[in-house]
Amino acid sequence: MTTAVPTITSASATATSGPRLKTHREGPVLVLTLSNPAARNADNPSVYRAAAKALRATSGFRTVRAIVLCGEGEHFSGGGDLRRLARQRKLPEAEQHGHLEALHEWIMAIQEAPQPVIAAVEGAAVAGGFSLCLACDLIVAAEDARFAMSYVNLGLTPDAGGSDSLVRSLPPQAALEMLLDGKPCSAKRLHDWGVVNKVVPRGNACATALEWAHQLSRGPFEVQARIKQLVYSARGRSRREQLDAERESSVASLYSDESGERIKEFLSPRKKQQPPAESTVR
Repeated sequence: MTTAVPTITSASATATSGPRLKTHREGPVLVLTLSNPAARNADNPSVYRAAAKALRATSGFRTVRAIVLCGEGEHFSGGGDLRRLARQRKLPEAEQHGHLEALHEWIMAIQEAPQPVIAAVEGAAVAGGFSLCLACDLIVAAEDARFAMSYVNLGLTPDAGGSDSLVRSLPPQAALEMLLDGKPCSAKRLHDWGVVNKVVPRGNACATALEWAHQLSRGPFEVQARIKQLVYSARGRSRREQLDAERESSVASLYSDESGERIKEFLSPRKKQQPPAESTVR
């Protein structure tokens, strides 16, 4: 039985177009859907804050036993909106610091949620979208899903815990390959590395994640919460320290001349006539 819950959005996210977060219940499973399909579910600070609020709000409710994060339509998320970043370069750096703090609060809310959080990935998970699914506890991906740490293509450094997650999951050489190369990686390769938990036929990622979430929802709530705490606290460096370092680097790179030129080039009319690139970032 599906139980509807109010959609948690900001004012800017309630428009008929543009990024927003949809929420609904599938019994004991809370489903969070990134909704901006016309732009590969690119999101913005209003979505960051709405998602963190939704996760924090459910952390104390035993009726929510698992959480699934997915994207509406054919893609998980292309990250953030380059047009917003281009505009942001003309505004004070302090404002972008605040946006990244909101994004990183979302990442921390995923880690600190007592419930298991499963990312269901169809299509593209690029830049911030890739970092976001890496922040989840478990990942189910369609066999044709594509993952890319494409920040470097625009002269930017990772945010949303991307460098932290990759370094903790992969050997340094593999993590650096993804971060320095910026090229798409297949779901199969990430599965072989142990980053993706399950690879399923196209169009089945969300259904499989929901089925798994329902299975996990039948487990002991407190024990599962403690297991998550044990796993994450076993890491040497805290995620907060890594997020702080990412914030400083991300802000510095956004306001660099190189990033400005690359964003301008990416948004040029000539670029729009070319096939879509896997390079949308926050």
